[in-house]
Amino acid sequence: MRSHMKINTCLFSFTILFGLSIQAQEIKLPAAFSQAHPRLQVNKADKDAINQAIRTGDAARRAFDQLKAGIDVYVTRHETDSSWMVSRLQMYWKTKSTEVYIRGGVYDHAEGTAPVPTVRFPGSRGGVTVYAAPKLEDILPYMDDPRGAYLINRSKPGQPLEWTDISNTSGILDGINKNIMGMANTAALVYFISGEEKYARFAYDLFNTYMTGMYYRQPPKDVSHGHHETIGGLSTFEVIQETPIINSITGIYDCLYDYIQQKAPANMPVYTAVLRKWADVQIDHGVAFNNWDLIEARNILTIASVLEDNHQYPDGKGRQYYIDFVLNKNVERQWSIRKLLEGYDADNGLWSECPGYSMGVLGDFTELVRRFDRQFHHDLLPDVPILQKAVLASAQYLFPNGFFTSFGDSHYGRLSTAGAANLVANAQQHGKKEQEAIYTRYIKTINELNSRTGQSTNGAAIQPGRKEGLAALLPDENNVLNASIAPGHISDYVTPVFSAPHVSYFALRNGFHPVDGLMVAMSGSKGNHMHAGGISMEIFGKGMVLGPESGIGTNYFQQDYAEYYSQFPAHNTVAVDGISAYPVMKSNHGFEVKHAYPASGVKEGYFPAVSFGDLIFLEPETQSDQDRLTSIIRTSDTTGYYVDVFRSKRRDGKDKMHDYFYHNMGQQVTVNDASGKPLVMQPTEELSFSGGHLFAYDYFWDKQFTNTAQDVKAVFNLAMPGKDAMQMNMWIKGAEGRKIFSVKAPKSRSVDRMGLPESIAELPLPTIIARQSGEAWTKPFVVVFEPSTTAQPASIRSIQSFTPTQAPAGFTGLIISGKAGDLQTIFADAGGQRLLTQEDRSFQGTYAVISEAKEGLQYLFLGNGQSVAKGGYSIKARAANTSAALCRTAQGWSFTASAPVTITLPATALAGKTTITYTRDNKTITIPGKRMVQNKQSVFQFDLPAMSYTSLQ
Repeated sequence: MRSHMKINTCLFSFTILFGLSIQAQEIKLPAAFSQAHPRLQVNKADKDAINQAIRTGDAARRAFDQLKAGIDVYVTRHETDSSWMVSRLQMYWKTKSTEVYIRGGVYDHAEGTAPVPTVRFPGSRGGVTVYAAPKLEDILPYMDDPRGAYLINRSKPGQPLEWTDISNTSGILDGINKNIMGMANTAALVYFISGEEKYARFAYDLFNTYMTGMYYRQPPKDVSHGHHETIGGLSTFEVIQETPIINSITGIYDCLYDYIQQKAPANMPVYTAVLRKWADVQIDHGVAFNNWDLIEARNILTIASVLEDNHQYPDGKGRQYYIDFVLNKNVERQWSIRKLLEGYDADNGLWSECPGYSMGVLGDFTELVRRFDRQFHHDLLPDVPILQKAVLASAQYLFPNGFFTSFGDSHYGRLSTAGAANLVANAQQHGKKEQEAIYTRYIKTINELNSRTGQSTNGAAIQPGRKEGLAALLPDENNVLNASIAPGHISDYVTPVFSAPHVSYFALRNGFHPVDGLMVAMSGSKGNHMHAGGISMEIFGKGMVLGPESGIGTNYFQQDYAEYYSQFPAHNTVAVDGISAYPVMKSNHGFEVKHAYPASGVKEGYFPAVSFGDLIFLEPETQSDQDRLTSIIRTSDTTGYYVDVFRSKRRDGKDKMHDYFYHNMGQQVTVNDASGKPLVMQPTEELSFSGGHLFAYDYFWDKQFTNTAQDVKAVFNLAMPGKDAMQMNMWIKGAEGRKIFSVKAPKSRSVDRMGLPESIAELPLPTIIARQSGEAWTKPFVVVFEPSTTAQPASIRSIQSFTPTQAPAGFTGLIISGKAGDLQTIFADAGGQRLLTQEDRSFQGTYAVISEAKEGLQYLFLGNGQSVAKGGYSIKARAANTSAALCRTAQGWSFTASAPVTITLPATALAGKTTITYTRDNKTITIPGKRMVQNKQSVFQFDLPAMSYTSLQ
């Protein structure tokens, strides 16, 4: 096998002395704050350095020119027509409304009258609309009309401009304001750098109009008195969507502070009142337990950064008040950073949301640390040490092709190294050499992985000498990676088995080669942005996630999300009676890991050819017990397969049927019998809501079925442009009362960021559904998956099942013959209470694999059991169940066990020896054998202690 299969490979090691407990004490504020402005992105001390960089450096000059290029045409126009750009702001120019009313997530109406125009509220929370914003030149000036908004209709030929009701416009109106105020923010920064007053006038006129109008505006009220009123912001339906506008208004206020003090000091109380009102809305509205809280915290800190000290305000609510609130105070809809950090699992460092969202949270948390460094010259990291573990833990989500898993509301994507970059910056700022080395090595390792797997650079990572955009102008942003620190290997950060109960995630890996690596990922529904999928599975093979998650749908406001993408039938799982369901989004339905080998987090000292996980789940809708045992069996450097045994039954015994869903990438799926002969499939109208099932069943089409109790082999084919065609070979053990469906399912919405050709990303998912009438516990779904390509055909020659005498109902026995002459006998038993015998093989436990080659036994593997034997070879636990392996190697034998065992070897396997020796802690230990005769064969028994994978001599 390749080096990635070897156990004693030298791994880069590092030590991080984390204080991993979440801090209970209050986080101290900086002792002193700067009183000068600006202070948010830049400060007065930066000005000379920035101008010097612009004069002498190409990158800085190019960045500054880019800032001006986007606004100069409008700034110049503003000098002769100061109303042109201002009139494009979306305001209640005529009605001057103060109170906004919504009905759920949709705009309803506005009331009240202010003395000045006020800021208009957008049309809906959902992002789907046929309308689009016109170019600035085509926006009607002072647009406030009973007909609604004058926008582009993308659904009509020629995409004409037309009037439409505000409720149809999604977030377009707010988007126009964000765009305009973003230009004003840029102009304010250019004014700070250049001193040219035309940029200040442009920025101030827009800022004054917007802020004065917002002074009289109140947060939206929901006429249905529902949830949406609790999450609405001043300018949008969600407080977390206000980050761009908050960044703009605070940036303008900060950079124009001295200008406003000179030109319009009387307006300062209006602006600070709006800023503080905005901070209060961020505190009072939103969601406290997830990424919302952190986004709101960031927005509040942005506002706090430009406010003055507490004593400057009669109510004492100034800079220190809001910073301390974010760090240490808890209210219903806004938890403190201290409390929010409890969302991280202290044991493994993963955040309790789906991967896509957790990456953003990690970036936000570490950016918070960097913000404190930049704005307050205060190192926050010692108060939030879990972040150091969390940054490295994210790699445990990775498949061998460098994309992270996609359960819940996620998309497959490249791992961001923004969090690591922030910790490198923190280390450089404070002279922490060990920390700098750890996270620099991590960034380079991820970059190297991405380069090997098809992406030359990682846009989220800082690179040596890389200075682009605004960072090229800001000295504190110009952190570069130490060129002398070498990358590590991805195996430093991922493990063969990884379990994260906090988020209900479980992964099995075998090797991390981008094509030949094997990985299966399981996800439950625990945390935020989760789907209802029971024990859902993703399978990797030959460079791709061939059995993917279906993704978020159009978005989570849309009907396809509610009816299909978030529901059981969209996942690779088992649904009961067509009605399995539970709440999505914030969900508390995770699985438990009964047994696993190797243990989660173990990096060395394990048997490399077999891994498995046995997961259990209570499906709440039907009160059904579900047990999914999944295993990876490696057969060579380039070949291996997955075994999936899924048991399911209702506790009340009223089972109608259980449906096993498997979706795979591909243009087609063929369904054959075990010999490869195509099965006759008939069209069907089954699988529908009309059958009393979930709406999700209606999303399948081209439905065909066959009734068969025999074994079935399905082959999914995926033809990739410019690459070898890929297959997923799926063998399904037959059972009485079994029906097989072949259907098409909606496309995966999670693969759209993997760089796939559109012709592949848009394909519907060929799907196999195996339906078992009655319960599926004594007649479990037993499936073997083997990925292959035209250049690397399937290695399995045949699969047969067997049932030993006295085997309990539901026992699974498989004999898998390989084309290379290898043969694996697989045992799986839910109970594990009986000794079961099949010819000269025996087993008692949860799981076992006996592998044979042309020259004889290759290995015995026992997973959480009492014994496994083949001929004169055996492993037997001396007391408690154990996971153990005995493997023939080129040097002799290797062995591992989690508890003391007795092993038996034929005398012929010992080459005349009567003892075995091994080395532990640099000491040679000799174990004498006890000679016996079994089945007329001379054998030796050896009592061995628990030990990691060790060579026996």
